[in-house]
Amino acid sequence: MKYNSVTDIIGPVMVGPSSSHTAGAVRIGQVARSIYGGQAEEADLTFYGSFAHTFKGHGTDVAVVAGLLGLSTFDICIPEAFALAKAAGLKVTIKASDELTDHPNTAKIVMRGPAGEVTVTGISIGGGSVQITEVNDFQIRVSDDKPTTLIIHQDKAGVIASVTEVFGRHNVNIAHMEVARKERGELALMSIETDEKVDEEILSTLRKLPYMYKVIHIKR
Repeated sequence: MKYNSVTDIIGPVMVGPSSSHTAGAVRIGQVARSIYGGQAEEADLTFYGSFAHTFKGHGTDVAVVAGLLGLSTFDICIPEAFALAKAAGLKVTIKASDELTDHPNTAKIVMRGPAGEVTVTGISIGGGSVQITEVNDFQIRVSDDKPTTLIIHQDKAGVIASVTEVFGRHNVNIAHMEVARKERGELALMSIETDEKVDEEILSTLRKLPYMYKVIHIKR
């Protein structure tokens, strides 16, 4: 087996007990918070597969809430996440589902608050790494090992070209890109993984392009 980094062998720096069920769950919460754009007021968590059967013993529920609060995978306050959520005004509901999913470590998070309602589904793939598989009914595949930009826009000719032109002008190489849409001419979603960091200047430029609704940068 080929290992790409030391974390593939010993796992991430974390508060345990499990890199998949705890550290990965924190990371799913962190990414969901980033996609939402900050602190939500309500969060409905649904666990599937292995998560559904072991979330209490492995602290997966506590871990996701910690991530939603912006805590790191190694924050010693993770075990206190429920109390911290209550103090922060974040109302959390949790349930387990027997519905079959593509991956055993799946969590669905529905967030509500100042930014409206946003749904994020993520999977923990091992070693503390995660993938986001759905955002607001858009089926995507976003890993968290590269800088990633999500762009919600109107499905119009030329929009993709205008976005990639901005990245090229700033010498940012696109490593992977996916585009999904609900219906022709309606809302669409671009997910763009890059080799280089995406700074605020690039994000600001993207937000000013025609037909843009929301530009989200997922921070590692």
